[in-house]
Amino acid sequence: MSVAETLREVYDRLLARFGPQHWWPGDTPWEVMVGAVLTQSVSWGNVERAIDNLKAASALSPHALRRLPIEELARLIRPTAYYNTKARKLKALVQLTGSAGDDLGRLFSGDTSELRDRLLGVYGIGEETADSILLYAAGRPVFVIDAYTRRILGRMELARPTAPYQELQRLFTDHLSADAALYNEYHALLVHLGKEVCRKPACGGPTCPLSDMCPYPAQIVMA
Repeated sequence: MSVAETLREVYDRLLARFGPQHWWPGDTPWEVMVGAVLTQSVSWGNVERAIDNLKAASALSPHALRRLPIEELARLIRPTAYYNTKARKLKALVQLTGSAGDDLGRLFSGDTSELRDRLLGVYGIGEETADSILLYAAGRPVFVIDAYTRRILGRMELARPTAPYQELQRLFTDHLSADAALYNEYHALLVHLGKEVCRKPACGGPTCPLSDMCPYPAQIVMA
């Protein structure tokens, strides 16, 4: 199979096995943006607790978060790791939204590459977080590369595990149509596979819907 055919087969198998993932879990684009920052280095359950704290404090809006003392913000998001640093990151993020009058439609109206550069210019926002915001909050066709995706691609020998972020991203964008809905579902399915089946260091073996496409189980046996 060609790379494009392989990627499509992977998607079809994951969707058939796991079903639609309904990502990103967030009620508004702003909540998605906050979640993208808070989920760095922490499980989603901890992020949900932090977001619930912000909602209970009526602080889950750019305006409210901007007025909140940073010490109080850090206390509210304490369930997440590195909460003091993440409080600074959220304060930096609301500076960006403030440049558009806290109008996310206005903020997201520009060119994708320009918006990505602006996001990457915000303190604490790297490529994965920026692309998560672009895909899940702004609805742009940008494929998100995370640790799960990197592991799966490496085990399937579709890419070097140590390949640069944008090289892995191009693997999808060069061989799949530029479709935000497809990228959304595909990334979510890869995360599900990585969390539940293609784990580190374990391998799901025959329980994995990609087992006959992946050389990794055989490598484990040989080792």
